[in-house]
Amino acid sequence: MINYFVLEHGRALQQTTEPDQGVFWVDIISPTEEEQRRVEQHFGVELFTRQESEEIESSSRYIETEEEIGVNINFLFQLGDSFSNSPVSFILKDRMLFTQRSMEFHTFTKVSQKLRALRPTDGREVFLAILAMRIDFDADFIEHITAKINMVSDHLVAGQDTNRDLLLKIAALQTTTISIRENIIEKQRILSSLLRSKLIPKDEKNDITIMIKDVNSLLDHASFNFERLEFLQNTFIGLVGLEESRTIKIFTVVTVMFMPPTLIGSLYGMNFDLMPELHFSFGYPMALGMMVLSSCLTLLLFRLKKLL
Repeated sequence: MINYFVLEHGRALQQTTEPDQGVFWVDIISPTEEEQRRVEQHFGVELFTRQESEEIESSSRYIETEEEIGVNINFLFQLGDSFSNSPVSFILKDRMLFTQRSMEFHTFTKVSQKLRALRPTDGREVFLAILAMRIDFDADFIEHITAKINMVSDHLVAGQDTNRDLLLKIAALQTTTISIRENIIEKQRILSSLLRSKLIPKDEKNDITIMIKDVNSLLDHASFNFERLEFLQNTFIGLVGLEESRTIKIFTVVTVMFMPPTLIGSLYGMNFDLMPELHFSFGYPMALGMMVLSSCLTLLLFRLKKLL
């Protein structure tokens, strides 16, 4: 599908049919080969292939020539409880913006709705508006992750949950935070490249500078969240270690308590003829009493040493 945005009498209009003039933004969504070829022939532009859009090298993320700027960037989107990336490509040529994507994004919907208020004069303004809107969505993602981290922290502080599921939840949040951080760093590099571009006017570079500051603050927040998750992970492991230590301690105390009775029972279990208590009428009660007394004395010793 292809959406054409044209400027007529100072107003931005959206249409699906190919206009003759006034186009400042061509939005291409999951195009067929015929649609892509038609756009290339009509506007004299070479669009990115799917493979080029998914390239991970930095040199493929930002390409600038004397006539145009090409940008490949991943847009983060929520998929259930996890997050995933989808590549989006931008081409700025002759004051026109070409966008290529394989799915709908709320970012594009909101920017297209705001075009009437923005009253853009060319595609560069739309491009910067999309980046600014995307930074706002990244901030929302970080707030969402921060809320989940706070929930995990509350569980740990309250001691309500120290099982395997909580550790897996922390690991999942770490993975998501890493994805968000990588996404923000990618925007930081692209904005820095745009700031050095000769094709971007000086007045628009002021907006880019502000966006870079916003991205830096988001990057700090994402790094702080990751540090919090590492702290929570260490706290979880520490709590599990304390529970294991408490269990081992109980077994140790029980073992030590039964050592003296075991020793007494072993002594009087030996069948030697010259044992004074062998024919003693109160020998059996005496042995039982010694066993109980030795266990109680051991337990008392543990309490006096504050080991229990």
